[in-house]
Amino acid sequence: MNMIREDIRNLIEKAIKEAQKEKKLPKFKINKVLIEHPENKKFGDYSTNTAMQISKTLKKDPMEISKIINNRLSIINPKFLEKIEIAKPGFINFFISKEFLQNQVLDILKKEEKFSDLALGRKKKIQIEFISANPTGPLTIGNARGGPFGDVLGNVFKKAGFKIEKAYYINDFGKQILALGHSVLKDKEAVYKGEYINELNKKILARSNARSVLGGKEKDSLKVGQKAAKIIIDEMIKKTVRKMGIKYDKWFFESQLHKTGKVDEIIEFLKKKKLVYKKDGALWFKSSKYNDNRDRVLVKQDGSKTYLAGDIAYHRHKFEKEKFTKVIDVWGADHYGDISGLKAGTEALGYKDKLEIILHQFVTILRKGEKQRMSKRKGVYYTMDELLDEVGSDVMRFFFLQKSINTHLNFDIALAKEQSEKNPVYYIQYAYARIHSILRKAQNNYQLSIINFQLLKHPSELNLIKQLIRFPEVVEDTAKDYQVQRIPQYAFGLASAFHQFYRDCKVITEDKALFQSRLVLIEATKVVLKNTLDLMGISAPKKM
Repeated sequence: MNMIREDIRNLIEKAIKEAQKEKKLPKFKINKVLIEHPENKKFGDYSTNTAMQISKTLKKDPMEISKIINNRLSIINPKFLEKIEIAKPGFINFFISKEFLQNQVLDILKKEEKFSDLALGRKKKIQIEFISANPTGPLTIGNARGGPFGDVLGNVFKKAGFKIEKAYYINDFGKQILALGHSVLKDKEAVYKGEYINELNKKILARSNARSVLGGKEKDSLKVGQKAAKIIIDEMIKKTVRKMGIKYDKWFFESQLHKTGKVDEIIEFLKKKKLVYKKDGALWFKSSKYNDNRDRVLVKQDGSKTYLAGDIAYHRHKFEKEKFTKVIDVWGADHYGDISGLKAGTEALGYKDKLEIILHQFVTILRKGEKQRMSKRKGVYYTMDELLDEVGSDVMRFFFLQKSINTHLNFDIALAKEQSEKNPVYYIQYAYARIHSILRKAQNNYQLSIINFQLLKHPSELNLIKQLIRFPEVVEDTAKDYQVQRIPQYAFGLASAFHQFYRDCKVITEDKALFQSRLVLIEATKVVLKNTLDLMGISAPKKM
């Protein structure tokens, strides 16, 4: 769909080119025109600082440049704009016409759930891998923070026209799985503790026909760890992510890479490219050749392969076998040191700039202002199941989404459980439920063919429409910069605009024409609000 913002950008570029033809402006390369929403509504619905950017190139007064551009825009006279104004020190401000806004209501109703579907992706394949916590215990709030983010970013990409795969990579090979095995065996090298370890001990003992499988030897401990990891994935982690509202397209086990020889193949590949060397009994990858700050170990002195070797093999599988054009990995901040090595590995494979790694910061649970660190029940950090049992998936997802993923999140339990307008989730869902309540009372009493959209002229009606038509911009911007917190912010702004409209404009009125036009407006609001909640994976209740 064509967005107003894009139309304005095209108009400005056209005006500049026309001014250059008339020699009002000299020839210069036009950079992408930035269009923003002014915070102060007196400066219009959209605004651009293009004249100020051009002034830096031409060394001319930005106000003079803005006047030249504005003169050309006045000649073009776009019908969807009510007026264009210039403001110091060189802004050009755009005001959308009432007629254009009124006509957008019908457009939304025609498109319904497809409203804001974009063609940015052109069906290119993107994989988003997120959470992927080591299967050594239940998901904690810390390692699961990337869940709602990755899930919603995938939804956004899909809305923007990409083909998406959501994946969970299961690290069921290596020292942590070995440690899990020791813990289940309860031997002297045990690391993990808690009720779930006791349960795993009982289950694996019950499933083992021979005591020799649990003999305490290292390879047996790894085998036990992998058995335990499979149980943790199937009986704990998969259940938790379902409760979180996440549906993965793929669960990929690291052990498969080793069993099928893919890790050995990657090491041979790097050897052939002369990108490895031996030192101190270990095999090293020349990752510093690819802007890493140091070289990385692929095979340790004892012959065991590092996580990096498996990660490079996995990403080769993603790009060569699965044919993804881009891969996005969402990791915890504690994996910061692993980024350069994997990026070097993918570049060595010939896939430079096709891997993006996003780090999420940690979560602190606040109860009555005090930090909650430990779970009394399981002997591990506060689990995601505990949080979900207390506040539910909708609230968890919204609170996790509303703050930038690269900042620390304080999760206030009291606010999350508040059933009032103080709680943004309640506030937004109540707007949706209120719309359904009005429509039930009105019994959908309208006919689209005879609606007089020109009756929608109250400032609160027009402001609500302006909020509705911003949704495609939210999708586009988020697909480009991954700032997912923009979506809950938009949802709150849309709910606020609807509540204001409800306070200012009586819907069920004796004026039948006005009654019908306002019914259609809230029907359009219902469509966009539902689309927004769906994008966030949050339920849209018809009653509250």
